Amino acid sequence: MSCGATLAIALMLSNPAVAQAAAQPPAVVGAPVSVASEPLFAEIISLSSALHALVDLQINAGSAERSDFATSEPFAVVRRGAAALAEKDMQGHLILKERGTDGDLKCILRGISEDIPKKIAAVEAATSPALRATALSELSYLLNDNVEVITAPPQPEV
Repeated sequence: MSCGATLAIALMLSNPAVAQAAAQPPAVVGAPVSVASEPLFAEIISLSSALHALVDLQINAGSAERSDFATSEPFAVVRRGAAALAEKDMQGHLILKERGTDGDLKCILRGISEDIPKKIAAVEAATSPALRATALSELSYLLNDNVEVITAPPQPEV
């Protein structure tokens, strides 16, 4: 038996993690990689999560019942954060477009970037508590979706 094979067997027997790693399928060259840990995308996840929690807090507090909610300070905080988030989503889209990778995420980020101002405008334009509640709920869903699309395992191009 060669020295290399003997060493490999000795290492496999001494550390179970080596045997586990050897049992894993090899990495596929060109397979999509998650961008969730990259600084910009991690910042998008963090900001979107914080805004989602803030919007849900407002929903649970019954803020949609207030006719002045769209001009309130809590909603101003959401509005400013949402504007910053929309810009970051567009930056993420442009980065992925430049790389020529992850077509789905690239398109989704652009769509979210374009939808965030529309959802904010819907809250501002709502003329009844029911319309405000619906608009806030849709904003909450979009913010949550923003996190989920980035953290979802990447899928190969079809």
